[in-house]
Amino acid sequence: MKHTSKTRRAAALLALGAVSGAQAFDTPQSLDAIRKAADEFVRSQIPGEPNTVEVSVGALDERLRLASCSERLQAALPAGAMFRENTTVAVTCPGSTRWTVYVPVSIVTNVSTLVLRHAAARGAHLAQEDIEVQVRKVAGTSASYLTSVTELTRRTLRRPLPAGTVLTVDVFDEDAVVKRGQQVTLLASAGGLEVRATGRALNDGHVAGRVRVQNLASQRVVEGVVESADVIRISP
Repeated sequence: MKHTSKTRRAAALLALGAVSGAQAFDTPQSLDAIRKAADEFVRSQIPGEPNTVEVSVGALDERLRLASCSERLQAALPAGAMFRENTTVAVTCPGSTRWTVYVPVSIVTNVSTLVLRHAAARGAHLAQEDIEVQVRKVAGTSASYLTSVTELTRRTLRRPLPAGTVLTVDVFDEDAVVKRGQQVTLLASAGGLEVRATGRALNDGHVAGRVRVQNLASQRVVEGVVESADVIRISP
């Protein structure tokens, strides 16, 4: 069966995997508006000052023809996607003729990073004298980078690192503030009353992490959340 030119065009676009709900229309949707929606969405979701983030929206196939959307375009990350150096934003028309275009976006951030002055060994705890602050252009967002000396607190290097390394969250292990066998205070609140008891931690725990604790008076084992180095809050 012989295809019309419109049928061939739509088939080619769908084969590219760039759009769902695609059709050909006499009054097409502006591709610049689609790209702008993707750009604005990314900038609205990334923390930090607007001038620290560089967002580059990829070009769309000029052959793409979609019904002009009568509603405000909606943009979102596809399910399971995250903001990385190269990501994809789904721009959708929520109107009666619904369609979705997947727009490629690249992200670069200018951020003040912590950089090692010298080589450091695995298990090291770093302090201010071990690092210097440098403004770097990094791929993706600044979320995975340490940007303040205070963020070094309770962190241990997971592996040895050479001088000049830009410090990111994934090169550290978080130190446990509660140690197995340590005596702790159990804290429980109910009906406006607060009850305290003495317990013994049965495993190591990080701040905001969960630990099992044995109440020394009742010998009962409960689970709670670490509030500080010696306080575990028990939910009622």
